[in-house]
Amino acid sequence: MAMVPIDLDIDMLRCFVEVAETGSFTRAGKSIGLSQSGVSVKIRRLEERLDHAVFQRSSKSLSLTPEGELLLTYARRILSVHDEAVTRLLKPAACGTLRVGLVDYFLPELLPNILNRFRKRYPAINLEIQLELGMNLIPQFEKGELDLVVTGLDAYEGPARVLYEEPLIWAVGQDVEIGDDEALHLALLPPPCHFRQVATEKLASADKSWELSFTGTSIAGIHAAVQAGLGLSILPRGALRSGLRKAPASLGLPELPVFQLALIIDESREDEARDVFVEYLEAELEGL
Repeated sequence: MAMVPIDLDIDMLRCFVEVAETGSFTRAGKSIGLSQSGVSVKIRRLEERLDHAVFQRSSKSLSLTPEGELLLTYARRILSVHDEAVTRLLKPAACGTLRVGLVDYFLPELLPNILNRFRKRYPAINLEIQLELGMNLIPQFEKGELDLVVTGLDAYEGPARVLYEEPLIWAVGQDVEIGDDEALHLALLPPPCHFRQVATEKLASADKSWELSFTGTSIAGIHAAVQAGLGLSILPRGALRSGLRKAPASLGLPELPVFQLALIIDESREDEARDVFVEYLEAELEGL
């Protein structure tokens, strides 16, 4: 036979926890704004609902029964979650303008949906998004023109928070075939691009001949050049969009290091809209 569900009122649980923590019906009543008799009524109703005594009473002391000790553990957890939910729901919605700089290889296939969901969830926050190379975003952040920046950790020497790590890969066009007996053609960003440095250093250490066939000013340009077969490039795995693929192992290309994407903010400055966006972004990335 199924057990009939029993509902425990939040007020009863709050009263119970206060009595357990203060050791007194009188002190608990003063803390939560009830008379001693009011507290007694709530505790009696709680015990009737549970069909268990939660306190052992004597003329000189008050202590928890074994059932009361068990209930106290759950009651504290229930009240904590309840109070957190109420606080978040009653808190005024974050609002304002948030200036966000995102490096242009940041999840190109997923980013539009991520930002669209954020706008729907927080309509009072006006996002001003700037997609750029990290080397261009950092100076704007340092001049106070951006509230936060997401870019490769290599692009910034100041304090930053690592959002996630992923491997760098050699990327080629989906339908491009490259012979293993020819010098490698590369499509790269200009110096001081970290990916460019990694590509050339790794090829040199592997004694691979190469030549630069395309220099782009954006990741979109690199994508187009690689897809068109103008050359290989290095990209974070998450930036591998349709029309591109990981270079085949038959080319014998050197292994690449792990790439770290970082969040750059001014921790000393309070900004509710920024903090809401950061929390949302971290949750989205964790879900990936």
